[in-house]
Amino acid sequence: MATTFKSTSFLQQKRFETPFFLTSSSSSKFTNVSTRKAFTTMASLTTAAQPVVGLSETFNRLKQQNKVALIPYITAGDPDLSTTAEALKVLDACGSDIIELGVPYSDPLADGPVIQAAATRALSRGTNYDAIISMLRDVVPQLSCPLALFTYYNPILKRGIGNFMCTIKDIGVHGLVVPDVPLEETESLRREALKNGIELVLLTTPTTPRDRMKSIVEVSEGFVYLVSSVGVTGARAAVSGRVQQLLSEIKEATDKPVAVGFGISNPEHVKQVAGWGADGVIVGSAMVKILGEANSPAEGLKELEKFTKSLKAALL
Repeated sequence: MATTFKSTSFLQQKRFETPFFLTSSSSSKFTNVSTRKAFTTMASLTTAAQPVVGLSETFNRLKQQNKVALIPYITAGDPDLSTTAEALKVLDACGSDIIELGVPYSDPLADGPVIQAAATRALSRGTNYDAIISMLRDVVPQLSCPLALFTYYNPILKRGIGNFMCTIKDIGVHGLVVPDVPLEETESLRREALKNGIELVLLTTPTTPRDRMKSIVEVSEGFVYLVSSVGVTGARAAVSGRVQQLLSEIKEATDKPVAVGFGISNPEHVKQVAGWGADGVIVGSAMVKILGEANSPAEGLKELEKFTKSLKAALL
């Protein structure tokens, strides 16, 4: 069920219900030879020639070039992990500056119908934490842009914060977004993230009071995630004009980069938000919908490539 961000500290109550990961061992076998072969010529599959820099440095380099970051989001395991692996390569080859990968969860409070459905499909097909980590261990070295995980808090707690951070560091993840943890409860996350070189990105919303927003941006690492509207993720017909004012207020409080997400779903939105002064644009549900509703993985990857290129062109 879709749930809106009604409080200024996001979701004040932590959820410790059913663990989201399934235990099917078969899901760890994510290699799909036919899908991989089909897109070998389309996406760059070679290991990055130079070390991939983190989120902050990515934004620094883009700023020097007067460019805005394109940050696509997809859900791991939808329609399957082999397609996710290829999709990551496609997104990278199309010029994505940072990629956000959603870890499917059984109670995704911040997500709208499209991403909720994707998470449900992924879990029903056996996607689990170990299989995602295994897939990323193979794919991340082939990417030329940094990867950030988007995950809810319960899966992190289940494995222990320190162990979780150490694991994602070892596979080459650079950033982390945890949408359901209030600022007051991020101390342990921030400490372990810092210890492992993981940039913990915090979110601020249109209903966040200014003083609280200042506290959030002060400790956010990598960039500040500005939620464009009250509610859950999902494509919208238009971006709220208030985003421009919110961007201005945040930039008065910090010189950290600010990326706008939730409801950014087409090239016109991307161009508009960039024109308002955003340092990055995050596109999620539209990406997830392409992969989830395609008649085949090959078709989905082809459409994903076309769509990503159109978004990138809007930022040139």
